[in-house]
Amino acid sequence: MKKVDLAYGRTGLTISIPESADILVSQYIPGLPDETRAIRHALRHPVASSPLHDKVQPGETVVIVHSDLTRATPNDLILPVLLAELEQAGIHRRDITLLNGLGTHRLQTDAELRILLGDSIVDNYRCLQHDAFDDDNLIPLGHTSLDNPVRINRHFLQADRRILTGFIEPHFFAGFSGGPKAILPALAGVESVLSNHSWQMIAHPQATWGVCEGNPLWEEMREVALRTEPDFLLNVALNAGQEITAVFAGDLIEAHRSGRDFVRRQAMAAVEDPYDIVITTNSGYPLDQNLYQTVKGMSAAARILRAGGTIIMAAACEDGLPDHGLYATLLAQADSPQAVLDLIEKAPLTRHDQWQVQIQATIQLRADIHVYSHNLTDDQITRALFTPCRDIEGTVTTLMQRYGGTCRICVMPEGPQTIAYIAP
Repeated sequence: MKKVDLAYGRTGLTISIPESADILVSQYIPGLPDETRAIRHALRHPVASSPLHDKVQPGETVVIVHSDLTRATPNDLILPVLLAELEQAGIHRRDITLLNGLGTHRLQTDAELRILLGDSIVDNYRCLQHDAFDDDNLIPLGHTSLDNPVRINRHFLQADRRILTGFIEPHFFAGFSGGPKAILPALAGVESVLSNHSWQMIAHPQATWGVCEGNPLWEEMREVALRTEPDFLLNVALNAGQEITAVFAGDLIEAHRSGRDFVRRQAMAAVEDPYDIVITTNSGYPLDQNLYQTVKGMSAAARILRAGGTIIMAAACEDGLPDHGLYATLLAQADSPQAVLDLIEKAPLTRHDQWQVQIQATIQLRADIHVYSHNLTDDQITRALFTPCRDIEGTVTTLMQRYGGTCRICVMPEGPQTIAYIAP
């Protein structure tokens, strides 16, 4: 047996696996030796854009969009550099707003905002949180080319200058995170999120890992983002230790394209044949805070799993299923993955969180999924239509007996940070 460290919660998890098991990780890139200097350089030497300090004028209002607590964006590292650059350009603190791009996620508590941004930013700047359900703070922008309605956060649209931040990673239906996702879904009204994440959009064959061009979800995100006329993008790439490996700033489209090309080269990992068992994670905290989020890691594992195989998901889930949103509610309305899909497909309207349930059920039609989590009860895991796992090594032993002597096992310790695929 050999040991492997899984990205699990805040502390990690070490398991023993058979010597024959493969370990699949993305290409390791060390963190930048001076992150502050790299961020400042990117702001002053951006992609397809003039420097940030030339984009703003004293007296203008500026909104900076940042991601929420379910994302690994190092806000505490990038925002102080960004704010210092704005102040050097003559922008007063009173004219700067930090806007939490929550999409349809729950509002953060004051304590969570301080973890996310740091006390200095919370105490010295105007910090707001987007609410997709608050009609008074949404401005209509017509319809997209797919005839979907668009409403975007009022504070963002009414600012003189609009800056987007975030980090770029592979995404299971938007291709890559970062870029235009900071507008849709992050700052959109709930109806825009639901239409963008509808049954038909999620089911599109191009709505998958690593695909942006030709992906209807991402292309609509781009269309909506460009309509809001953002002035500047600041995105970073991270390694498995959540260290910044590269910084991409400037034009929304061109800087994001440079970033996702970088991440694609780092994250892609080919295998020769599918596996019987894939042990995976959701990249640890903060990405594995709840079971809803772990569908991303399951989707990554499913790409290299044979039909009838088994995925073992290890995720801390300190936020539960969660209790907010409709993820648990939708799963409770059916007793099998096929029944879940039938329920969603026949529903007259898209419902909150159904996209995650749809992807989960689709995977479960061809794979068994066991969930290991010390924060979830067996009942919670079972109600989400998964099989509880309390002993990963013991489960692997049992599964090896089921699949026989030629059983192939793969471990993806970084979860969806790796885009695995079967080589042609």
